[in-house]
Amino acid sequence: MIGPGDTSRAKQDAAERAVEHVQSGMALGLGSGSTAKFAVEAIGRRLKAGELREVVGVATSVETRELASALAIPLTDLGDCPLLDMTIDGADEIDPDGNLIKGGGGALLWEKMVATASKRLCIVADESKLVDRLGEAFPLPVEVVRFGWQVHRAMLRELGAEPVLRSDLGGAPCRTDEGHYILDCKFENGIEDPYSLQQALVIRPGIVETGLFLDMKPEVIVGRA
Repeated sequence: MIGPGDTSRAKQDAAERAVEHVQSGMALGLGSGSTAKFAVEAIGRRLKAGELREVVGVATSVETRELASALAIPLTDLGDCPLLDMTIDGADEIDPDGNLIKGGGGALLWEKMVATASKRLCIVADESKLVDRLGEAFPLPVEVVRFGWQVHRAMLRELGAEPVLRSDLGGAPCRTDEGHYILDCKFENGIEDPYSLQQALVIRPGIVETGLFLDMKPEVIVGRA
């Protein structure tokens, strides 16, 4: 059985192997979540040691931005740097075609924008994130505006999902860095057709984005314990 310590070591292994591809002068997307955090920390160490120079990062969440600032990683944004050399980020699920579910940490909108702006997308993960079908083990996060969010529940159930409003430990709705809510949508047998599902969701007013990252052709690094 794989224990928590083994999972943590696998995440760190994947992150550090990804950072080996980072070169001086790059503009980087800095991912969010536990595995991406290891990558941001490794970039900070290499900058401090002088192994990397003139690297700038675009953070995919407020939490990542604060971590990068604490590590003295120079930061920019997509307005000033609309094309990135590489993004290193994690995933909640990865299917055999390299399609992903992301958003467990609530940063899916910024993550997708940064990934789309990147020449290379490097996904770091432990082996538990590998699935045969998206939605098998992890619910699909759907980011919605707060106004009238309840109207989406019936439509999502018609699509085969059971939506649950994401809440904090106190029972209050969680808000993304853009102030939106997240509906975590569980599909009993996984998502049969993620492409059709994505299309059906994003055309609906009030749905901002989904955690389906499709056809992005990521370079996937699976860590070893």
